Amino acid sequence: MTSDETNKDQLPASDVRRVITASSLGTLFEWYDFFIYGTLAASGIIGRVFFPSGNEQMQTLLAWAGFAVGFGFRPLGAIVFGYFGDRFGRKHTFILTILLMGVATAGVGLVPSYAAIGWAAPALIILLRILQGLALGGEYGGAAIYVAEHSPAGKRGFFTSFIQASVGAGFFLSLVVVLVCKGGMSAETWDAWGWRVPFLLSLILLAISLWMRVKLSESPVFLAMKAAGKTSKNPLRESFTFPGNGRRLFLALFGIAAGLTVIWFTAMFTTLGFLQNAMHVEESVAQIIVGAAALMGLGWFVLFGWLSDRIGRKRLIVTGYALTLLLLFPLYWLIGSAANPHLTRAAEQAPIVVAGPDCSFNPFDEKQAGECGRLLDYLSKRGISYSLQETPTVAMTVGSTVVAARDAPELDAALTAAGYPLGKVTPSPGNMAIIFLAIMALTALSGATYGPVAALLSELFPPRIRYSSMSIPYHFGTGYFGGLLPFVGQYIVARTGDPYAGLWYAWGVVAMALAVTLLLLRERDLLKDE
Repeated sequence: MTSDETNKDQLPASDVRRVITASSLGTLFEWYDFFIYGTLAASGIIGRVFFPSGNEQMQTLLAWAGFAVGFGFRPLGAIVFGYFGDRFGRKHTFILTILLMGVATAGVGLVPSYAAIGWAAPALIILLRILQGLALGGEYGGAAIYVAEHSPAGKRGFFTSFIQASVGAGFFLSLVVVLVCKGGMSAETWDAWGWRVPFLLSLILLAISLWMRVKLSESPVFLAMKAAGKTSKNPLRESFTFPGNGRRLFLALFGIAAGLTVIWFTAMFTTLGFLQNAMHVEESVAQIIVGAAALMGLGWFVLFGWLSDRIGRKRLIVTGYALTLLLLFPLYWLIGSAANPHLTRAAEQAPIVVAGPDCSFNPFDEKQAGECGRLLDYLSKRGISYSLQETPTVAMTVGSTVVAARDAPELDAALTAAGYPLGKVTPSPGNMAIIFLAIMALTALSGATYGPVAALLSELFPPRIRYSSMSIPYHFGTGYFGGLLPFVGQYIVARTGDPYAGLWYAWGVVAMALAVTLLLLRERDLLKDE
């Protein structure tokens, strides 16, 4: 047993609990800050307030593009703060990241609307999302490594699972704060300025997090390396030159980070958007169902983290990937049929076919050029599925009925007559239970692949370059594969007219991750006893 391991074993239980609590709560608050944007983007507020008006579909896509920007800059944050973490210590680095995140999040709540300052509004939002992405790029690796380096090897999966669970807890907290704030004011007040309150509340969370983290001591592993003069002089360069690290980086990016993040986002954000938009479920009802599942699903992360200490990290992750490939579409079909059975029945009994010689449709255009494109734009904005045919003339059929109408009110009337519900719906209590259980199944798949990951990535890389080597591939994988998921998924749905088509993006990424993990991850490579 090394001196590092001895130091960890000698830590009093109260100190270990304080380390886990402070690190996990800080991560929870930081993810709340990051996710509050996505929670409000799913409800349409971000797009309506900060981006150009005239095309609701384009506003939604631009809002999700802003969401993706934050993820896109996470790798740069991982490079910068990973360097600081390996050179100067874990503790001070993730204190800096949470400070940056809190200030940037509060800033979003202060940006004037597009109507007030024009293009300066989306420019400021993008800038603040960049700062959030930089902060998050340094936060996760620091918190996960800090807990892992305070944990004995036989409990590392269990202890670090609380960091994993705090990510889901941050999403849950964002939903709760939105629901409480919205419920405590009139609809007019909420739409006018009340939605800004959740962003501003991040200042309170920032104060709590800083108070807790300042009281922590430095990681014993880092202190031992520093005392021995073994810290890396250039951890970024060494991450790419250390023997065998190239394979580890490839595995961490394409096999671990990419797969786990698209499963988590599909279980949470995609489900929320799917219920609110494609299935027309009342906004608050959808948020309550998904929020309840997110809260109950936190136990999966801890359970699978604990289990990974006993049966191994790889077995759980590979099993979770394989089950996701088998169950992703069936679970979503179940959610859709329970969320809006009348819409599902109408799509089966009176399928919509749009035909024409050139049915081009661009969801970014404020006005579609052709008649066929305008029909697709109409259906896309209402979340109505359709199929396409190539014919000499433009036509739209609902079941066996040819619809001659082209104006929105007349089209609404034709769809309503065919049994399509166009307004918001509230599922029955029994159907809500079905939706909840289906989302719980999705969170179990996420827990199996996400719960053991902080321990796995910490064990995969040598301590002297661990912060950089772990953070860079993790945030490239989650930042690009995961951050683009809502945007790409929504774009695929808008172009195809199929509310389930966007799931193919997640399915393809998970298939890639499964193949890479099976080929490259070997349990014997993990540093069980540093």
